[in-house]
Amino acid sequence: MALKLKSKSTASILLLLLAVYVCLAYVLLPLFWKGYLTGHPALRDLPYITSTGDGHPGDPINIALAGSKEQLEKVMRKAGWFPADPLGVRSDLKIAEATVLDRPYQDAPVSNLYLWGRKEDLAFEQPVGDTPRQRHHVRFWKSEQLDAAGQPLWAGSVTYDKSVGLSHTTGQITHHIDGDLDAERDRLLRQLESTGQLVQPQFIPDFHTQRSGFNGGGDPWHTDGRLALGQIQP
Repeated sequence: MALKLKSKSTASILLLLLAVYVCLAYVLLPLFWKGYLTGHPALRDLPYITSTGDGHPGDPINIALAGSKEQLEKVMRKAGWFPADPLGVRSDLKIAEATVLDRPYQDAPVSNLYLWGRKEDLAFEQPVGDTPRQRHHVRFWKSEQLDAAGQPLWAGSVTYDKSVGLSHTTGQITHHIDGDLDAERDRLLRQLESTGQLVQPQFIPDFHTQRSGFNGGGDPWHTDGRLALGQIQP
């Protein structure tokens, strides 16, 4: 009899612990992270679109990540992205040669765009095939405002370069982006989730009140208006 009572007591304790775990892992912690992330002070004045150096509208912001610079660089590398080379004579000549001769250039540079009055702090790219004519790329800007844990928000604009051609606005040689911003946003979020280092990714609805437009090169874009948001695991 005593053995049966002990077994029932052990089973009850295990069921109680299981219930506590389920409540914490699937209800309370997700609610905490959802409120924590959407409460980042940098989100209050986050512009929805970047600008070019001459003041024209650039590519829209469609993803934001909270974490340190080291955490962002680590999770992007783990997701299969390469830090882009800085612009300069050497990198400009290298990307021109790689484009003409169909040679790979995994860390090819990207043109500068501006947010909060300054150019991007970090840029990454993911090549498509053996030529820089097509590639996925993302720029990130570090917010000056920090959250309660002292972490900045990294506002990002991720797009897909589908071809090289002449800018519709300046006539200069440039990459033309694919207009489906949401496909690139969702693709990057899935890749970051697959690393296991992104905590409670979510979407902020109606971040964009303007759902379509043109970037600085004259390329059209469209979006469902949502901003992807994630906390990089400390």
